[in-house]
Amino acid sequence: MSKLANKVALVIGGVGGIGGAISKRFASEGAQVYSTSRKGGERASETGGLGSIRIIQADASEKADLHRVLEQIRSEQGRIDVLVVNAGLSEHAPLKEISDDHFDRTFGLNVRSLVFAAQGAIDLMSSGGTIVLIGSIAGDIGTKGYGVYGATKAAVRSFARTWASELAPRGIRVNVVSPGPTDTAMMASASQEVRDALSSMIPLGRMGRPEEVAAAALFLASDESSFTTGAELAVDGGMAQV
Repeated sequence: MSKLANKVALVIGGVGGIGGAISKRFASEGAQVYSTSRKGGERASETGGLGSIRIIQADASEKADLHRVLEQIRSEQGRIDVLVVNAGLSEHAPLKEISDDHFDRTFGLNVRSLVFAAQGAIDLMSSGGTIVLIGSIAGDIGTKGYGVYGATKAAVRSFARTWASELAPRGIRVNVVSPGPTDTAMMASASQEVRDALSSMIPLGRMGRPEEVAAAALFLASDESSFTTGAELAVDGGMAQV
């Protein structure tokens, strides 16, 4: 039986990379998926499974865009069963080089979008709803030059704990998936030397695949994890765990 049959899912930052893998996996498990992207216009696609994906152009850091997406789902579906917030960016900036623009842009997308997407989505959620936030092991380790990014991911983990407590009386669960280095298109642009160095730091000896992160997100979004809330599931090959 499909794990998300007849569910309505919204994936913020759901096109390409980890977000795209999550959208495809959710649709293959029977969900009607709405995926946001800053690029491209609205379009729909079938996945070969029971569900489908509708891609909507929206800037997750803009409240007006988030409101427009949520109102479209309200009009077309009347509810949201699953929210995934994946939109984010990572830019190199050591402490001496952190600018106002870098700080505001990173927190604006990685944290601001998270807060207001969740705030809006819970108005469309009822008991049994789930929120999956995409964090990063960067929130737990100190990576030179990525202090602002790491701080945003630590904020993701903190919000998950608070919201899990706040929303538990409503029957809504909130959890985090925290990937380690993952073999996305962005990572593919790195040199082989960098890729080898990262892989050498991972006990399992390789980077993760987007599909592996999507499988973890599916677990937390589905009834398979019905007694799990406020948790963080690391998908990092053991990099920050052992």
